[in-house]
Amino acid sequence: GRKWNYKQLREATESIGSRMFEIDTPESYDQIWLFSRVKYLKGTGSFTIKLNDEATPYFFDLKNNFTAMQLKSVLNCSSKYAKRLYAIACQWRSVGTKRFEIPELKNMLGLIDKKGNEQFERISDFKKFVLDIARTQICENTDIEIDYELKKRGREFFWITLKINSQKFKQLEIDFEKPLNIQKFVSKLTTYGLNQEQAELIARKEKEKDFDILITELNEKIRQRKLKIENSVGYLVGVYQKKGILPAKN
Repeated sequence: GRKWNYKQLREATESIGSRMFEIDTPESYDQIWLFSRVKYLKGTGSFTIKLNDEATPYFFDLKNNFTAMQLKSVLNCSSKYAKRLYAIACQWRSVGTKRFEIPELKNMLGLIDKKGNEQFERISDFKKFVLDIARTQICENTDIEIDYELKKRGREFFWITLKINSQKFKQLEIDFEKPLNIQKFVSKLTTYGLNQEQAELIARKEKEKDFDILITELNEKIRQRKLKIENSVGYLVGVYQKKGILPAKN
């Protein structure tokens, strides 16, 4: 039978379950962990989770629920550093920027252990394997966009400023009736200018890999000046009308 990589499964759930969600009210400052238990079903490649009772009211209040939106965004990122950096950025989204000492941020990302051993000591490695990958995944898969700026103290980089744009999309809501991969594909389609109705029709009938091929072809047409970038949405709509996925104009 198929062999499942439980190490990867553990890392995936650990990066989600270990995250702390913070709720700040005039009366209190609350810190809540999402999962109280994760149980792996051997031989199936699946697992069950038990929600922390304290987190349940926030998880299922879908209309204005920050945690449900954050969970969906976390699940959409494959890099554990993207997941952690997203959670950090969300704490400062209302401010827009936050400056950290680089060792401080590395500690928050789990890159320095209790003995002081540090991963990605070279700033070029830290950028390449942590920051740049996390930035790309957060910008492509979540409700916010981030960027960063490194500054030196003397001859070495010492500070990092996170820049957070929380106006990228309206707040996302997780829909438990639809597969997460379909919801992610719909969100991706809308970033190319398709409206919600068009995106949902395409996501139900088109494979994402085929859409990616179409985008590659579209970009090549734009590069060769065979298509103007402002006409790209009309081009996509026309392709899917010819395929019978979108209704043709009367």
